[in-house]
Amino acid sequence: MTAIPAAARAYILAVILCAAVAAAPVALPAAVVPWPTVLLLAALYAGGELPARRRDGDDSAPLGAGTFFPVLLAAALLLPPAAAALVPVPGALLGRVDGPPAGVRRTWRAARLALATWGAAHAYLLLGGERTPRAPDFPYVLVPALAGSLVCCLLLTVLDGGIRATAVGVPPPRSARWGSVPPPAVRRGLSGSAAPHCVHGLAGLMMAVLWGSSYGPFSALFVLLPMYISCWIFAQYHRERAAHQATIRALVQAVDIKDRYTRGHSERVGRASVLIARELSMEEERLEVVRFAGILHDVGKLGVPTRVLRKEGPLTPEERRVIELHPEYGHEMVRGIGFLGEARAAILHHHERMDGSGYPYGLVGHQIPEFARVVAVADAFDAMTSTRSYRRARPVPVALRELERCAGTQFDPRMVRALARALERHGWQTSVTSDEAVPMGPSRTPQSPGTGASHQIRTG
Repeated sequence: MTAIPAAARAYILAVILCAAVAAAPVALPAAVVPWPTVLLLAALYAGGELPARRRDGDDSAPLGAGTFFPVLLAAALLLPPAAAALVPVPGALLGRVDGPPAGVRRTWRAARLALATWGAAHAYLLLGGERTPRAPDFPYVLVPALAGSLVCCLLLTVLDGGIRATAVGVPPPRSARWGSVPPPAVRRGLSGSAAPHCVHGLAGLMMAVLWGSSYGPFSALFVLLPMYISCWIFAQYHRERAAHQATIRALVQAVDIKDRYTRGHSERVGRASVLIARELSMEEERLEVVRFAGILHDVGKLGVPTRVLRKEGPLTPEERRVIELHPEYGHEMVRGIGFLGEARAAILHHHERMDGSGYPYGLVGHQIPEFARVVAVADAFDAMTSTRSYRRARPVPVALRELERCAGTQFDPRMVRALARALERHGWQTSVTSDEAVPMGPSRTPQSPGTGASHQIRTG
């Protein structure tokens, strides 16, 4: 554990100790432990955990991640809490881990799953659940079973948040602190984590009912089969999505190599676009698409001659017209990539202006697609707040005032206000986007066309 921060070592040891205390009652002389059930469930979970992870190239992708959570929740319904805590331990200790130190990672995973299963079992009992649920208990058994699932979800979320904070130094975001989270953000968080655990909880309940029925434990395996198939399909989607991400990374790297003065700009525009979209309470599915729009907004620069992009000095009118073609070039490059969805329109229209003086089509107001209006603000903001080889960055408050000044003519005021709120809540980190130092002498004229009123704001 020498490579792990001291705070993380203390946190991991504390969680392991808590898990050991939770499981300790099974060692008491008076304890009545159904060991055959414990061993069968532990073997079932371990048998699913071993092939549940596979390595593709350098990445570890889940081949059914969460497929065997119903086994743990069934254990919470069938066993005393201390015995239920033992069920995930063998599978967690034997399963594949993503990197070193493997022993610490496996032990941590075993401890967190043990505590989550123990907590689920206690929640089930506290709400009147009975050991070995029977079919006549429906629908009353649903409440304690779902409560156990939610407690399992809560414990896993809290434990994972603690390890991120201590091992990686990532504090809980301000938006997650008490009294500061808007209701839409709360709903998104609950639907993203609690809903899958409730589904697993229902599957675990079905397993527990079948386990105690006249058909015996073997019949409980049939509950896992459809879940395993659905998770295998999800794993296929996961690998396809990873391929999409790799394609986008390659395109962005190609743009950064070609236009060295805006290196890193695309990634930051994607991040700022997500900040705006979150403030607008966009659905989670759209957040990823708007991030793609921000990241790929300048992909059309691959079609612009390098000598124009890297020209030292003012652009001629003809060269400016060539650069102004990059939104159309970008749209042509990505028009066949179906998963980009609304991002394709944003790539085409992110240089349009609310007053109709933008390009390529001179759209006015809400004729401009919503994602394009988001990306336009994120693009201009990062261009102003990034230090480049031809000029120093503007402070964030100065950049926001300039955006507000141009709101209504160049930018959608709603997007500008959303960015201001997001920055107040989350802050912003800027960095140099060129390998060159900022010159102290006369500044170089930027190679890309201005997008602000009277060309005050210049984007990457």
